[in-house]
Amino acid sequence: MSGKTKQLLNPVSNRRSFLNRIWLGLGLVALVQFIGGALAFLVSGSGKKRSDKPLFIDVGPAVDFAPGSVTLIRHGELYLSRFADGGFLALSRKCTHLGCAIAWDEEQKLFACPCHASTFAENGTVIKTPAPRPLDQHPLVIEKGQVKIDIKTRHRRQSFAPEQLTYVVKKG
Repeated sequence: MSGKTKQLLNPVSNRRSFLNRIWLGLGLVALVQFIGGALAFLVSGSGKKRSDKPLFIDVGPAVDFAPGSVTLIRHGELYLSRFADGGFLALSRKCTHLGCAIAWDEEQKLFACPCHASTFAENGTVIKTPAPRPLDQHPLVIEKGQVKIDIKTRHRRQSFAPEQLTYVVKKG
């Protein structure tokens, strides 16, 4: 019997070479994917620079936000607090501990983080840790009675100061 005939009659040898080819092919596919991912990572940092310009969204007339209210602004992933004295403050919806989405508890009048139980006052200051600092603040302006919030910019705060509030300027 010739070697070729012997090989055709030996199914174990055929199966082994078939499986070796499959593993080689899968290894090559994995290598190509790895190289492609590495190149994409290296190239992603170059090219167009992100604009540092603010991105203001119009959230509505100031009169629509009652004094003492907190409103979720879904588009910007933030909350708009209006204080009893009429001042506005736009606060990030992300906990300063690990970035979980916080929720406003209307009954207790505080922001609560569901991940690690941090709580924040209406002005964003920490009531209960592990959050290390107050909620980040988004700049806002009130033009012609319309509240506009910069959803792209967030300011890290170490404390709350009354100067952070924005008020409607009355003509007259």
